[in-house]
Amino acid sequence: MVAFPPIPVNGAKASAIDPIVYFGEGLMNRIVELRLCRCAAAVLAGTLLLSSPVTAQTPLTAKESDPQIMGWMQGFPPQAGRLITQPDSVYFSFPRLRWSVCHLRELLPTERIHCGLGAPAPLAYPPAHQFAELRKQIDALEFLPMKAEAPMTWEESLYANYTDGMLILHRGEVVYERYFGCLEEDGVHAIMSMTKSITGLLAEILIAESRLDDSLEVRDIIPEIGDSAFADATIREVMDMTTGVRYSEDYSDPNADIWKYSAAASPLPKPEDYSGPDGYWEYLQQVERDGEHGDAFHYKTINSDMLGWIISRVSGKAVTELASERLWRPMGAEQSAYQTVDGKGVPFAGGGITAGLRDLGRLGLLMLQRGELDGGQLFPAEVVDRIRTGGDPDKFSGFPTLEGGSYTSQWWVLHNAHGAFAARGVHGQTIYVDPTAEMVLVRLSSHPRAQNGFIDPTSLPAYQAVAEFLMQRE
Repeated sequence: MVAFPPIPVNGAKASAIDPIVYFGEGLMNRIVELRLCRCAAAVLAGTLLLSSPVTAQTPLTAKESDPQIMGWMQGFPPQAGRLITQPDSVYFSFPRLRWSVCHLRELLPTERIHCGLGAPAPLAYPPAHQFAELRKQIDALEFLPMKAEAPMTWEESLYANYTDGMLILHRGEVVYERYFGCLEEDGVHAIMSMTKSITGLLAEILIAESRLDDSLEVRDIIPEIGDSAFADATIREVMDMTTGVRYSEDYSDPNADIWKYSAAASPLPKPEDYSGPDGYWEYLQQVERDGEHGDAFHYKTINSDMLGWIISRVSGKAVTELASERLWRPMGAEQSAYQTVDGKGVPFAGGGITAGLRDLGRLGLLMLQRGELDGGQLFPAEVVDRIRTGGDPDKFSGFPTLEGGSYTSQWWVLHNAHGAFAARGVHGQTIYVDPTAEMVLVRLSSHPRAQNGFIDPTSLPAYQAVAEFLMQRE
């Protein structure tokens, strides 16, 4: 058993924070009070990022848990109690995660999503005095959080949600940009399950270009899938996560599928007595059936990794290479992104990307503009049209803060009055696209509770408030 140094909480010493491993934000929307896991498997973390347990103690505030204030990894060498290392299994537990989200490449192996060698495409900004005035006005905006009695300001919401970076574009122009915590303008940040939306976008591009038929079954493209439950699922069912596959994420059960997946996907050397699958794709070959394909939406990250395999087989490229070729290079990204890999070098298609705030803004702008950039078409407009249409709301349940929403192509569709849709990651990361307001909002954050259900009540009304404010801007 590894002993962890105590973390100060509100001036007092808290007991040592134990790790719990999470995989995907769907589970976190189903489990509120999480049991602490002391399993050695928690150290694996190559594909599984560690989340903070929900405790009875009040967590440190955003300002108190700022990595600079906490002193993580400062000094030469850092103090023993302020080291964050791998394979120590606490590196993604709060408050350490507020440092780790910006330093994932120091903890896990990654593969580059290359931005290319050309100069980045410039982003448009208003004159400095107008930019400063816009920030002042937006920071002062008030809105009413869900089921709240008192209003909150936009700036208060940033700290309430442990924001590390916020970027807002309106009509193609950056109108708001701020950095907090571990993130600086030249830094990269873990985007967690927003990775899924990039995987889904790549699949939709291949479909629109007639290189992938979403009516085919998985076994038609990946014959190695054998008798796996994925075999007779259609590509569309995988993309929309309506597959009937067994994948348990019950952390109180030492035999749950999550532990088998973590063991298979870990980039660390396997124990001598290990006899299970090796890597993401070997694991997918042994997934069993649970329910009927197409019946209902079930948020299970193994769908994203199955889709990543399909994309790679059809394109002949790793998802990292395809993302570079079709997105990062042509959109003029200013930084390369990076994606974690398993022990065989397979990128984690369900949550492994770290990227820069502005580049995520460029990606959001592409979605708002239906694939168009500077008069050229980077991908067919029908790609975004298909995503914006959304999935079947009747198959979507279990997400009370997204009532009336749906999920398709690994994107969340709100079906609200503005037609908003989003890429979302646990701990509060998002690309939020509002076509009606002509707004793209990107937030990178490190909320202590790995569940968007705790974050949406302040975030979604805040996004709507700033959208309505910008629509009045001349």
